[in-house]
Amino acid sequence: METMRIAAWSGPRNISTAMMRSWENRSDTCVVDEPLYAHYLFETGLQHPGRDSVLASQPTNAEQVIEQLIGPCNQRVFYQKHMSHHLLPTVSRSWLGEVEHIFLVRNPREMLTSLMKQIPEPTLEDTGLPQQVALLDELRMVGKTPIVLDSKDVLQHPQYMLASVCSSLGIPFEETMLAWPVGKRDSDGVWAPHWYSSVEASTGFAPWKSKDEKVPAHLEALCLECEALFTVLKEEKLERPDATEV
Repeated sequence: METMRIAAWSGPRNISTAMMRSWENRSDTCVVDEPLYAHYLFETGLQHPGRDSVLASQPTNAEQVIEQLIGPCNQRVFYQKHMSHHLLPTVSRSWLGEVEHIFLVRNPREMLTSLMKQIPEPTLEDTGLPQQVALLDELRMVGKTPIVLDSKDVLQHPQYMLASVCSSLGIPFEETMLAWPVGKRDSDGVWAPHWYSSVEASTGFAPWKSKDEKVPAHLEALCLECEALFTVLKEEKLERPDATEV
């Protein structure tokens, strides 16, 4: 059986885990949760919550991870949830042409006001946006066009957007992607207790809500940089049903 491998690249404070739930609830799909995370922590030395557990749970060698990502799979679809900043510049890109790609993006002002609660002084690299823009160029060089999804569009029109993604990939849409059982998953990374409480309590995509929270003045310059990168990615995004709506 030929397997379609999908690498879904997201920045932090997005709907990446909910999307993983959605794909795992299909009848023909297996998933993997941030397989390059241990390598990222090992190489950068960053002290993230549960660092030691993460390092013990995954290979820290990127080449070993890549072998798993393109290796044998007994399902029709292999959905890989990635954080774009985990793809360090030293990691081989040779495998990127062998998988399909999805980018998850989010309005920078909404993303930053959420991210700063976890990282009070975030950097541009922490947002994953420069890595996504760089990856977009790299994928074009190997003849790949990623499907770019705005999280707001998915939350407001989940069935339409997911059906459009499946159509673009040439696979059937399954309504089971719209709702899933509450609780934990064996496929969740060992960092789930630190980050996944809201997803574990969910049974589907939460309705999108406007945020009144403002980006603080000291992060405004960073936000403008993020917005410039977001604009580049947004030009490639999959259109929502009411594309003329602002």
